[in-house]
Amino acid sequence: MTDELRNFLELTLPKVKEGKKPKFSLGVAEPKLGSHIYEVTKIPCQSNEFVLELLRGVRLHFERFIENLKPGDLEKAQLGLGHSYSRAKVKFNVNRVDNMVIQAIFILDTLDKDVNSFSMRVREWYSWHFPELAKIVNDNYLYAKVAKYVEDKSQLSEDNLAGLTDIVGDEDKAKEIIEAAKASMGQDLSPIDLINVKQFAQRVMDLAEYRKKLYDYLVAKMNDIAPNLAALIGEVVGARLISHAGSLTNLAKCPSSTLQIIGAEKALFRALKTRGNTPIKVPLLLERNSVNKLRSGSTFMIKQDEPTNVNGDANEEPKTEKKRKKKEKRKADDEEEQEKSDVNGSNVEDGTAAKKQKKKKSKDEDMEYLPAVSEGKKKKKKKSRTEDSE
Repeated sequence: MTDELRNFLELTLPKVKEGKKPKFSLGVAEPKLGSHIYEVTKIPCQSNEFVLELLRGVRLHFERFIENLKPGDLEKAQLGLGHSYSRAKVKFNVNRVDNMVIQAIFILDTLDKDVNSFSMRVREWYSWHFPELAKIVNDNYLYAKVAKYVEDKSQLSEDNLAGLTDIVGDEDKAKEIIEAAKASMGQDLSPIDLINVKQFAQRVMDLAEYRKKLYDYLVAKMNDIAPNLAALIGEVVGARLISHAGSLTNLAKCPSSTLQIIGAEKALFRALKTRGNTPIKVPLLLERNSVNKLRSGSTFMIKQDEPTNVNGDANEEPKTEKKRKKKEKRKADDEEEQEKSDVNGSNVEDGTAAKKQKKKKSKDEDMEYLPAVSEGKKKKKKKSRTEDSE
């Protein structure tokens, strides 16, 4: 309760004497406000349907209760109250410093894209004059620094070796740049063009330096407001998670299933809705190398090893008796089915072996019978021949 409201109530309402019951009560719309007023000023308050109807009537006939009220004054007062309430709601809160982290990570991501685009433009622009430099210097920041220092390649000589060595950090590479400038096949640029290239290279260098300062600022802020999160997954990934969730409080309220897909929600739910392939987009949490290694190592290792319980003990018996009985019954059923399959397999094998043996025996008997029949025929023929000769 503000001091203005307290002074207004004490000056307007009758004073309540100690030990005596007050003969009045203050009607309020909010019960919590009434209890707070009673605790501070000892003024009795009540809030019910009757009080709400009275307040509705007061609002409806408010102009009749106040003298010298001009038309439009009430609307202006309501508008000012709305502005004051909104201003108090959106007023800067010192405790919510995560807003600064959200803005910083947005600017950092934008600077990364802009610095890369501008660096490629510097390379393409200056390569018309000195194309061999792009193969010698790979770093974008160093390339812009060297391009600003060299300017006109025709004026580059051994006198500039010390300056190039300070920029590049390698004397051999500085000598290589000087030798390449002497035999360069690039075209000559006018002084105005060289000035524009130099100014643009300076802008790229300024952006790269500001990006480093902003990164240091982000690291310091993350260590202040979320040190555990920064130590666990890094400052940049932690800031991206806070930015995507809206605030540090919202991120703390997110369940683990939501944290896993932050950054790839739309792609994932689109794939689930259309029953298409799994999205290629990677969630923000997997941008951290250590988390990615943990995901590719431990997760699949658990799948390949023996099943574990929550405590990590392998093949531990279930806690409840019901689960234990179900597990034993399933095991007994599996053993019974295995025995049946073994018996059926042996019977089939015995039957096939018996058939093969019987078939072989009948074949042998036939082979024995055929020679006996042929010998009987020969004897009959021989006997008939002897009879004819006699």
